[in-house]
Amino acid sequence: YWRRMAIGNNTLVTEFIILGLTEEVDLQIPLFLVFLGIYMVSVVGNLGLILLIWISSPLHVPMYYFLCNLSFIDLCYSSVIVPKMLVNFISEKNIISYTGCMTQLFFFCFFAIDECYMLTAMAYDRYVAICSPLLYHRTMSPWICSLLVLVVYLMGASGAIAHTHGMTRLFFCEKNAVNNYFCDILPLLKLACSSTNINELLVVFIGGFNVLATILPILISYTFIILSILRIQSAKGRYKAFSTCGSHLASVAIFYGSIIFVYYTPASSSKTNQEKVASVFYTIVNPMLNPLIYSLRNKDVKNALWKVMRGRMLSKSN
Repeated sequence: YWRRMAIGNNTLVTEFIILGLTEEVDLQIPLFLVFLGIYMVSVVGNLGLILLIWISSPLHVPMYYFLCNLSFIDLCYSSVIVPKMLVNFISEKNIISYTGCMTQLFFFCFFAIDECYMLTAMAYDRYVAICSPLLYHRTMSPWICSLLVLVVYLMGASGAIAHTHGMTRLFFCEKNAVNNYFCDILPLLKLACSSTNINELLVVFIGGFNVLATILPILISYTFIILSILRIQSAKGRYKAFSTCGSHLASVAIFYGSIIFVYYTPASSSKTNQEKVASVFYTIVNPMLNPLIYSLRNKDVKNALWKVMRGRMLSKSN
């Protein structure tokens, strides 16, 4: 009820209009089909990877424990955004309620921050495996792995609560057209009719802290990893060591590259459409690519998948 109260001559917004990726009518159905296909691949890939790791005992090691959690985060992450986006492609009015918008914002922030810290935990796992292989099982014990994953989700929750609480303290009057395909922080701040100084500080300090607290350990880990790999005598040994890190590096490059472009490059009037395209990579494309990257480039995952498929074929033949 309080959202409908008038402040001066302004009435508070009770719903938002999502402008989407484009307002071109002819592109709505083709884009719907493209993103439906991407989302289906993402759901099948991430769910399949979770189930494969769950049922395959050779994959019950720290590396795949983190990968299983990454797949869960990616599955939830894309599900927060894509289903509503698909509905908007085929709807005449792309409307989301105030409560729905704030809920989407919370879970978007939660899973985006989770992804950052999970990629960092995976980098640390690879550092220990390559630089201290004899101490790997002691260092990456089940208790340590569980603690790292708990910290990942706690950091995501704290950041999401801070951003969402800051957003709910703002007043939105008259202007309610969100120039994006989901309720993101920056497009919402442009619509506020009250001071956004605190929210902008939250973006700079919380966002900056999360980026630095995750990307610096990743860079440091890979510095030591590369130095260790270069000390390996055989070319085959170097290739094997680096191949376990290649998939992770690809995920890090796509995710952080698009996030830094959207949130940490100077704003300009011509940048909005570029921001939309960049955000598609870390919200929709990356969750689809991660299971493909880790399954196609990983011999253990391919062997586990082959054993499961062969077991099913044998059971059917019998």
